[in-house]
Amino acid sequence: MNGTVRYFKDRNVIHVHKIAETVKKEIDEFRPKVPLMVALRKKGMKDRHWEQVSDKAGFEVKPEGEFNFSKVLEMGLMKNVDEIVDIGDRAAKEYGIETMLNGMIKQWDTILFELLPFKHTSILKGYDDIGAVLDEHMVNTQAMTFSPFKKPFEEQLNDWNNRLLIMSNILEEWAKCQGNYMYLQPIFDSPDIAKQLPAETRKFKQVDNTWKFTIHLIKNKEYNVLKVCSHDNLLDKITEANENLDVIQKELNNYLEKKREAFARFYFLSNDELLEILSETKEPTKVQPHLRKVFENIHK
Repeated sequence: MNGTVRYFKDRNVIHVHKIAETVKKEIDEFRPKVPLMVALRKKGMKDRHWEQVSDKAGFEVKPEGEFNFSKVLEMGLMKNVDEIVDIGDRAAKEYGIETMLNGMIKQWDTILFELLPFKHTSILKGYDDIGAVLDEHMVNTQAMTFSPFKKPFEEQLNDWNNRLLIMSNILEEWAKCQGNYMYLQPIFDSPDIAKQLPAETRKFKQVDNTWKFTIHLIKNKEYNVLKVCSHDNLLDKITEANENLDVIQKELNNYLEKKREAFARFYFLSNDELLEILSETKEPTKVQPHLRKVFENIHK
């Protein structure tokens, strides 16, 4: 503005120069008031912030009715401009936390599981995209829990952080469970194996029931990941299934080791190959492909 005033003065444009000086004077007078106006217009100014403004002013200040900046100046709030600027800055920071938190929660409305058919049930399609969003949200939430502006949302933040942590644990256990379930299901689907390992078959049946429950839960919750993972005791159920699968796998390995001890040539076979032989005792043609590993000079 100084350059404009000087421009008209140097060119002796008197009437315009006077107008420019008047405008400059008004701008200079208003400039110190700008921080107050900006502070009171900050996004995130809630009732609690206006109460803080009122406390600093010593009387009630509410943005209602004919409330405008002229009214603010008439109230004499310029005397408290520094305190009000601090309140406005804090409101903006709190608004940023609130907006990010609500945005994360809203995003999970559209994040869904996908299922693929498997035997007599279904399995989860790879959920790398779900994991990527989850990791990002966990990092952002952790950062917000350390923010000095978290207090109005501290309870909500802690609750959300716990939900994300539980979801992460569920997905980790679920992936482990699915891998072992898919490996063991065809084995215990064999009548021969079921007959030879009755205790483990009963235990696997429990796991199978748990797996079917989780698939039904996904469908019942409209495939929504957050809703599914918020189900009570889901983590406990999947963790218990994994513990049972570990026991079954251990006993299965012990069973195969006993078979190898009884017939040493079985050591030439992998676990999967040996299991295929033991699960197809009534189908010699399915055993034949493995004979070349067990006996020398035998092709078929």
